Amino acid sequence: MAADVYKIQNEEIKPDALYNAVLADSDGAVTTFAGVVRDNTKGRGTSYLVYDAYRDMAEKKMREIGDEVKEKWEVDCVGILHRIGRLEIGEISVLIAISSPHRKASLEACHYAIDRLKQTVPIWKKEVWTDGGEAWIEGDPSALASR
Repeated sequence: MAADVYKIQNEEIKPDALYNAVLADSDGAVTTFAGVVRDNTKGRGTSYLVYDAYRDMAEKKMREIGDEVKEKWEVDCVGILHRIGRLEIGEISVLIAISSPHRKASLEACHYAIDRLKQTVPIWKKEVWTDGGEAWIEGDPSALASR
């Protein structure tokens, strides 16, 4: 049975973790987005990332994003998982899945959901670089790069 899912977790996130949770027989589309730890930021080598969150507030904000998505698009279910703790290169930090009767709604809603998550959910990221440096990163660096 399809249901919304909003969870901060320590466990590894599998790419298909939300697919069956959000899919109903009436759906014609499931759009997923996986944010993955990469090996560099702006040319600086990355060793690993550490995520932390204010869990209760983060899950509440994720639910609010789901409510916003359902107000703006004809979608059935929304699933958002975010991992905390140490993540290695290639691991999934965030997974979003949105089901809908038609692809356009789920595609647009998924894009909106990741942008809103980056803007509003109290999750923090520490980058640990290969040169020994580290820093807690505030905001969405990709948003700055697109300006």
